[in-house]
Amino acid sequence: MSTPSPLEQHRRKARVQYSAAPVEAGSRGIAASREITRRFSKEDEKLLAMLLNTNNPQDYIDSPAFVEKNAEETIYAQGGDIKKPDTSWYHPVMDDLSPGRSRTVKSSEQVILTGAQEKVLFHQFNYARYRVARLQEEIWESETRKPTPDQAHEILRWYRRSEKIREQIAETNLALVLAMAKRTRMSEVDFADLVSEGNMALLRAVDKFDAGRGYKFSTYACRAILKAFSRQGMKLSKYRQRFPTDFDPKLERSNYLETKRADFERDAAEEVKRIVLENRAELTQVERTVIEHRFGLESGTEEKPMTLEQVGQIIGVTKERVRQIQNKAMEKIRLELEAKFLGTRKAEEAAAAEGADPNAAPGAGAGAQQRPPEEDFEQLVALN
Repeated sequence: MSTPSPLEQHRRKARVQYSAAPVEAGSRGIAASREITRRFSKEDEKLLAMLLNTNNPQDYIDSPAFVEKNAEETIYAQGGDIKKPDTSWYHPVMDDLSPGRSRTVKSSEQVILTGAQEKVLFHQFNYARYRVARLQEEIWESETRKPTPDQAHEILRWYRRSEKIREQIAETNLALVLAMAKRTRMSEVDFADLVSEGNMALLRAVDKFDAGRGYKFSTYACRAILKAFSRQGMKLSKYRQRFPTDFDPKLERSNYLETKRADFERDAAEEVKRIVLENRAELTQVERTVIEHRFGLESGTEEKPMTLEQVGQIIGVTKERVRQIQNKAMEKIRLELEAKFLGTRKAEEAAAAEGADPNAAPGAGAGAQQRPPEEDFEQLVALN
C-alpha cells in the first residue's frame, strides 16, 4: 500500500479519528470498516466533532422506561403516526398587525397536540438524546477515546432523530409565540425582535420540558416565552438609560472612506486570486503550488492555509527555500497587479525615466520609491 502524500496527511489530521472496529471476518471486516468511514460527508465530520467534544455532553430528561427491555420498540410504537404541522402560514414580520386587518393561521390546517401526544413526542425526543449520551460515555471511556465507524453512524442517527422530533414540537407551537407576541406588544421593542426572542425561548423550553410531571407543554412554554420578552424589554430599557437620545444620522461619523477601502481591498484580493488561478503572472508550477497551499486559494475556507514546513514536505524542500519561492512568486504577482489593476506601474516607470526631482530632499530617490511591505501584500492575498 502506497504512503499517503503530505497533503493528504494534513487533511486527515482535521478529520475525526476513528477507532479500529472489531474484525470478525478477516480482511472483509477491514474493508467494510474502511467503506463505512469513506461514506461520511463533511457535514457528518463537523457534526461528529461537535458531538464528541468532551465539553459538550448531551443533556436529556431521564425516565425509568429508557432502561427497560425493548425500550426502543416500545417507546417508538406509542402514539401511532402523529401528524406534522404545516408552517407555510408563518410569516410574522410580513403580517399586517393593524387592528382592522390581522392575519390568522386559519388559512392552513393547524395541528393541536393532545396531552397524550405531547407526552409520546417528548418521550421519544428524550430517549433519542439518552442514546446519544450513552454513546458519548462509551466512546469517552474507551481506551482510544475514538468512535468506531458503527458508533459514529449510531450517534449521528440518534442525534438527527432527536433534532427531527424537536423541530416537529417547536413548529407545532409556533402559533403560541405569535399569539404571545401580539398580546404583549412593547412599544420600545421591535415586533421582529420580540418574535425572535420568543422562538429561541420556545426551543429552550422544548429541551427543558419534563412531560412526566403531567403538565401541558403550552403552560410551560408560555411562562418561558414571557420571561424572554421581559428580559428583552429590560435589556433595551438599560440601553436607553445609557443612551437616552434617539438615533440621529447627522451625528454619526461617516464611514464612507472605510467602506470604499474595504471594497477596494476585496476587489484587489479577488484580482490577486484570478492572477494566480489564470497564471497571468507567468508563475512556475512550483511557485503556483506554494502560493495556493500557503494562502488556501483553491480550498477556500474549508481548509486552513499550510505552514512553510508543511508546504516544504509536499514539494520536497526546506521551509527556508519555500519562503524564497513564495517571495519571488509574490513579487511577480505584485508587478502584474500594479500593471493591470492598480495602474501604478506605468506612472512609476515614467517617473524613473524623467529622473529624480532636483528639489527633492536628501535621501529621496530609490529610498522614496520603495515597494509596499511584504506583510501588507501577504494580507491582501490572505483575504481570499
